[in-house]
Amino acid sequence: MAAFHDALFPTDIARGAKGGPERRTEIATLGSGFEERNAVWAHSRRRWDAGLGVRTFAQLSAIVAFFEERRGRLHGFRFRDPLDHKSCAHGAAPAATDQVLGTGDGATTRFPLTKTYGGAFDPYRRPIVKPVAGSVLVAVAGVATTAFVLDGGAVELDVAPPADAPVSAGFRFDVAARFDMDRLEIDLAAFEAGAIPSIPLVEIRLK
Repeated sequence: MAAFHDALFPTDIARGAKGGPERRTEIATLGSGFEERNAVWAHSRRRWDAGLGVRTFAQLSAIVAFFEERRGRLHGFRFRDPLDHKSCAHGAAPAATDQVLGTGDGATTRFPLTKTYGGAFDPYRRPIVKPVAGSVLVAVAGVATTAFVLDGGAVELDVAPPADAPVSAGFRFDVAARFDMDRLEIDLAAFEAGAIPSIPLVEIRLK
């Protein structure tokens, strides 16, 4: 049975990956030349190719072992996107006020982690389901607090924030992903270094 393995794809190989988010949009061109556009997916889905990250025989051996343990496409795993894996801007350190998760109402204690993109027209809030353990910082009304536990991709506060108090968080995160092939093509042309021309990976949805 397919499962999710809480194992991290080798980060040294991930740093050489290329890829990014994709969306699915249906476009119908009317007889008048105008278009009707409809977003099929509420959330983007990321794809990468990590083949360029394999540069040494040791890395080659590591990726073969990781692939075999995952049984190819069968089991999911954690992937750390080299471009986008923090609540803050590139080069900065996460802070408890990075991302607003919601506003207190005096009763709610659970706040799912999200990351917001954009802001001028139609900001997109991305659910964060695989935060890095020990990296999550939380603030209520701008004041840092440790009175919380991390429950999957959500923060569970010990005490419900008062009405209108913003709840925010900073964190590092991984993406749930899987291999998008069941066969590794390995090039052993060089004795001490191997190459895998393509290692396609795709983000997966978790229930």
